Amino acid sequence: MQIWVGLGNPGTQYAMHRHNVGFMAVDAIAETHGFEPPKKAFHGWAQQGRIGSDRILLLKPATFMNDSGRAVRAAMDFFKKEVGDVTVFHDELDLAPFKVKVKTGGGTAGHNGLRSTEAHVGNPFRRVRIGIGHPGHKDKVTRHVLGNYAKAEMDDLAAMLGAIAAEAEWLAKGDDARFMNELALRLAD
Repeated sequence: MQIWVGLGNPGTQYAMHRHNVGFMAVDAIAETHGFEPPKKAFHGWAQQGRIGSDRILLLKPATFMNDSGRAVRAAMDFFKKEVGDVTVFHDELDLAPFKVKVKTGGGTAGHNGLRSTEAHVGNPFRRVRIGIGHPGHKDKVTRHVLGNYAKAEMDDLAAMLGAIAAEAEWLAKGDDARFMNELALRLAD
């Protein structure tokens, strides 16, 4: 069992925020791969399913971003998993919009969801960094991150989320380089 966590804030008022793109990614994966319906568990919503032969738990913490790590820890403890079994999907200011990179470990870059996860489970979890771009000045960051995607961005957002879901098998197999390569090829069309 791998634990894949989408970071976001619960509630319809946050649904289209850039900060919620982690929630959007796990929703796309669940839909594409026919996961079971979400159930309340681990301080959030959990869905189990398979991608190829790999069992995956998709988790969307309901604790709000700043306390996401509590939900991740609860799922890890229940399934007796280590930090290396955790993948976190999150928004990334330092990547261009709709670019996706994967890395294991690293800093939190001021991201409260990553900071909370690190505090509860340690550092070397895998991160799927989903670019939202930087607004240009630090005074504009909060409004940008907590702002909705613009109508003009919807096609690119849908294409990126669809590509993440379609190529998720490479993440499940642990082939991060192939995942990023296939994603780039799919999005270049």
